[in-house]
Amino acid sequence: MNADAVRSPLWQVYLLQCADSSFYAGVTTDLARRIQQHNGQLAGGARYTRARRPVALVWFKACDSRSDAQQKEQALRRLSREQKLALIAGAEERG
Repeated sequence: MNADAVRSPLWQVYLLQCADSSFYAGVTTDLARRIQQHNGQLAGGARYTRARRPVALVWFKACDSRSDAQQKEQALRRLSREQKLALIAGAEERG
């Protein structure tokens, strides 16, 4: 078996902006699928986003492992709204 077959999937931490302008943070290995789930196009998604559709991806970052992604998610959730907006603005500037 080659090393590529054993490699773990690429984990990502992401930030969504909901229709009510609130934010939702999560982790996934398939960002496109996860956004479809949050928007109700596929089964799944979080209860929080179900009542706040549609959602839009506003920021994401690749991580080395699931643990790393979950740690970054928790740090992201602790940020104030203003800090999250600044993070999004910084990502748009780098574009």
